[in-house]
Amino acid sequence: MLSKQEAVALVGQAGDGQELLRLVDETRPDMVLTDIKMPKLDGIAAAKIILERYPLTKIIALSMFEEEDLIVEMLEAGAKGYLLKNADKREILDAIFTVNEGNIFYCKHTTAHLASLIVKSKFDSHRKPAGPLFTDREREIIRLICRQHTAQEIGELLFLSKRTVEGYRTRILEKMDVKNTAGVVIFALKHSIIKEEEIL
Repeated sequence: MLSKQEAVALVGQAGDGQELLRLVDETRPDMVLTDIKMPKLDGIAAAKIILERYPLTKIIALSMFEEEDLIVEMLEAGAKGYLLKNADKREILDAIFTVNEGNIFYCKHTTAHLASLIVKSKFDSHRKPAGPLFTDREREIIRLICRQHTAQEIGELLFLSKRTVEGYRTRILEKMDVKNTAGVVIFALKHSIIKEEEIL
């Protein structure tokens, strides 16, 4: 799938962590997509070694649903995003282009529990000195997005049209510099816009 993308050059595939390190040394890729669990050397250890040798290399982790603790460890090791192994083509490409632009990619299937683990971890994707300012209305919409309400439902609750809510959502995503609901939840928790108990 990746080899068919004009904007992506696939430079190699590895069967285990040690082979991955050899390939990275040989090819010096801009980006590495790696499984967290691999034979010989796992993705977390491999990510630390790769980034020690080549700090500008961007890493995206591939994981399973039940590997939430490992996803957090992978982010703490320096990964800039993560995907579930059943991610579709569109999300994989979105992750690649998002991370390539220097942003963090949160998988759209991120659970509230995983978001909470990320917020409590040493991983900090928002190192800017102060978060963007949100209006009261935007904060209201952020809280409802975090509670998994659709644009239609938010509109009904706040007496707004669906289109107006979608406009707010677009501005919120831009201000937070995130791509999806998972990014909104993690940002909102990090910046105390919503409390963990409100979404768990």
